[in-house]
Amino acid sequence: MTAWTDQPVLQGRTVTLRPLVAGDAAALAAAAADGDLTELFFANVSQLTDPQAFVDAAIKERDYGRAMPFAVETPDGSLVGMTRYMRMHAAHRRLEIGGTFYARSVQRTGLNTEAKLLLLAHAFDAMGCNVVQIRTDWFNRRSQAAIERLGVKRDGVLRNHQLMPDGRMRDLVVYSIIASEWPGVRQNLCHLLSRYD
Repeated sequence: MTAWTDQPVLQGRTVTLRPLVAGDAAALAAAAADGDLTELFFANVSQLTDPQAFVDAAIKERDYGRAMPFAVETPDGSLVGMTRYMRMHAAHRRLEIGGTFYARSVQRTGLNTEAKLLLLAHAFDAMGCNVVQIRTDWFNRRSQAAIERLGVKRDGVLRNHQLMPDGRMRDLVVYSIIASEWPGVRQNLCHLLSRYD
């Protein structure tokens, strides 16, 4: 079983997920500018006001063993977003996929579907996860629809779960996949991806 501190490069047909590095800050900011994503108050990308600090904080979480941040690249090597394993807990074999955003130009292209397939396959098949969670803001209806399309189950809403920098109390919608559900979710993701062929 893969150690929980060994961050892989995950490569698919339309996307590569590689470890985020400090030098990615400018490209990450450019990806967020495609679609003015930092204006989305309900998304974590809204905190990308200082790109280098944002990237450094993600890398620090990796250094503590709590996260694995990935730069999201297209086949031509363009950085178009970010995702990560976070809230990692090796003893309980659980983690969350989150902090995800993509440039508007690659949204609705199948890239997210393949990225989630790669992340979930590694989590369940290589890391031996018991459960993988995905969370999103109550106001992020588009994200909720995208998550539900993957075939994961909605666990509930954590109310007033997080105090945001703007003073808003954030409610989080929580979804999860348990290990026994992974084969069905994998089949669904492969079916969804086949529509982009």
